[in-house]
Amino acid sequence: MPTGVHLRDVRKQLFDAAERVLLRDGPAALTSRAVTTEADVAKGVLHRHFADFDDFLAELVRDRIARLTDQGVLLRAGAGTRTVAENLVDALTELFDPVTVALSSLIFFRDELRTRLRHRGNGVPLLVEARQMLAAYLSAEREQGRIAADAEVDSLSLSLIGAAHLLFAGRRQGTLPEPGELAKMVHTITADVHQRRLL
Repeated sequence: MPTGVHLRDVRKQLFDAAERVLLRDGPAALTSRAVTTEADVAKGVLHRHFADFDDFLAELVRDRIARLTDQGVLLRAGAGTRTVAENLVDALTELFDPVTVALSSLIFFRDELRTRLRHRGNGVPLLVEARQMLAAYLSAEREQGRIAADAEVDSLSLSLIGAAHLLFAGRRQGTLPEPGELAKMVHTITADVHQRRLL
């Protein structure tokens, strides 16, 4: 590996390699050797930049969470445009891409990884932040009167995240729900707050 390569470039190279392994071979195949082989770097490179493999995985999840923050800003800015359901369907489709679904499985099954990420609060890391993103968006829509004024946005977002995760994670790796399936789920969960807005 050339000397003088910036740490962030190495991190990105390793994160990209880990995502490719996840997508191609699944969470069970994600090992430090698989990552360094995929990244085409020496085996010691990962351990030069991370305390151990769980530290690497925790940083990989935090990188994905940072992307969620950016997505949340755009989603909240879109409040008041199109329909609430359309915005939610697009947000959930982007959120539950194959990498996030695979990372969720990894977090479920690696106790040490969950422990390192637990400081982020109760619940499954990554999905907790996704729920917060949807709750912030739904709060913005509630302020604009597009859903009922007494809508419980935390409960709504929990229902949406849980149901969408089941829809996406229950598929063969890399396949998506049927086109209308996600929309039907979103409409079902949000129907009450739409109807009561009109009362």
